[in-house]
Amino acid sequence: MTARQTTRRGGRTWGLHLVLTAVGAVMAVPLLYAVLSGFKSTDELSRNPVGLPESWVTSNYTQILGSVDFWRLIGNSTLIAVGTTVLIVAVSALSAFSFARFAFRGREALFTLFTMGLMFPFAVAALPLFLLLRSLDLLDNPLGVILPQAAFGLPMTIIILRGFFRQIPGELEEAATLDGCSSFGFFWRVLLPMARPALGTVSVLAVVTSWNNFFLPLLVFTDAQWWTLPIGVQQFQGQYSADYAKVFAYLVLAMVPALAFYSVAERQLVGGLTAGATKG
Repeated sequence: MTARQTTRRGGRTWGLHLVLTAVGAVMAVPLLYAVLSGFKSTDELSRNPVGLPESWVTSNYTQILGSVDFWRLIGNSTLIAVGTTVLIVAVSALSAFSFARFAFRGREALFTLFTMGLMFPFAVAALPLFLLLRSLDLLDNPLGVILPQAAFGLPMTIIILRGFFRQIPGELEEAATLDGCSSFGFFWRVLLPMARPALGTVSVLAVVTSWNNFFLPLLVFTDAQWWTLPIGVQQFQGQYSADYAKVFAYLVLAMVPALAFYSVAERQLVGGLTAGATKG
């Protein structure tokens, strides 16, 4: 490699680092601003919006952490996210296995029907869904959120898992069959362990999507006992609309569970997204 090529490559590397630093700053600065604003009083926030707190007001955070309502919101969001994820992964894995490993009449047409679900906006289904859930007596019931969320999450999950399952060599299935393994036994004992990165990826996506969902819980839950964290954030903002510092503290604490989960699952998510590119 010549000196000119080395210089050019080094310039591209520095340019890439500069872009990544700028993107990271755009994402980190608002979060840091919210954290610091939560340690101020509202009066100080209006006088000193960008500086460090003159006196660190920890009560904004401790009062929220000591609230039973806040922890109930987190518990409701966790229950719904876990239920949605388990249902999505279980149904999608079986469906993707059928689409990937079995040849039957109408397979591609049925798969196309599933993929069309990606183009179906939730807002269009809001009124029919509300009427359906009311007729099934699922309003103010966690299943009224879990089941529709799972239904809307199936298309993308099936597409991801089907692509991964199709990359598993057919010889492996033939060897398992010769050893007396049934189709479901191959799916359960061989395919699922090999698909762990893909399953981890779709699980992370399902949890994050469910955790951030606002419109569907707002549509289903009228009883505050079942409100999720996004609804709680909206209600808190309305209740303390004049106390900006406390609102910032609430927003930060509401983001902590999702950020903590993502930081733990980041490696699994990236590994699952890149696993398909290294097979073949």
